[in-house]
Amino acid sequence: MKTALNEKGLEYEVFSQYLKEKDLKLTAQRELILSAFLEHRGHISAEELYQKAKEKQAHVGFATVYRTLKHLTQCGLARELDFGDGRIQYEPEFNRQHHDHMICTRCGIYVEFLNPRIEELQEMVSRKHGFKITSHRMQLYGLCPKCQKSAK
Repeated sequence: MKTALNEKGLEYEVFSQYLKEKDLKLTAQRELILSAFLEHRGHISAEELYQKAKEKQAHVGFATVYRTLKHLTQCGLARELDFGDGRIQYEPEFNRQHHDHMICTRCGIYVEFLNPRIEELQEMVSRKHGFKITSHRMQLYGLCPKCQKSAK
């Protein structure tokens, strides 16, 4: 028998189970925040998610959005990113292919990329040192082509 929660996707089931294990409830606000997070494409800050959630329901507080993002991160649905601009960004993590980021230090634009050779080198280096990688983040900082041109 399908419930309304099951029809929304596996992410809702994962979140619901996580909350249950933490003895927390899946409130209407948390469900709304999860929905707004999953609907957004790309990276989003807590402030941006708060605005999206408020558009759907006026009675959502910033603290609730912030705490819900922490729960989403802890249960593996979201990934927290710090691009060095003073704002933490979040992106969907669940069932997503691993990727790394290049970030422009001038305009803040980012490029997501995956390079199998880099992944192979990381594995080779970790084996050489007897280290087992469980996760990693690579963020390369520099100037995008547009900012390089304007710097000349």
